[in-house]
Amino acid sequence: MQNLTIQSSVDFVEVFSTKAGAIYQSDQENCWYIDFAGKLARFDYRNILKLKKAVYQIDIEDLLLNNTKSPDVEILFICACDHCYVLSLIEIIALKELLQGTFVMLELNHIIYDRLHRIIS
Repeated sequence: MQNLTIQSSVDFVEVFSTKAGAIYQSDQENCWYIDFAGKLARFDYRNILKLKKAVYQIDIEDLLLNNTKSPDVEILFICACDHCYVLSLIEIIALKELLQGTFVMLELNHIIYDRLHRIIS
């Protein structure tokens, strides 16, 4: 994992990264940073779950197979959040991969933590 510093007082740890971006966790601020699509956005846990839900609800297969001349971009806007993403289909797939990897790492961390506490107890 990689430690990064935004300001002199804020450290965060990389949770998961791909070629398209990375997600970092800040224990000091109790928030998440998503480095994706050319911007670094700050999310609390509720909003990152809302972003995950919004990305998972996009029917990528339907957009790919749709023969209409509509643009292949999606606008992701999350209520109670200051960030908005305008993404192409390839970027949506990359963001979905990034979010999937992040939540797999969080689940893995939870499993390891649980198993270690069972051994100690």
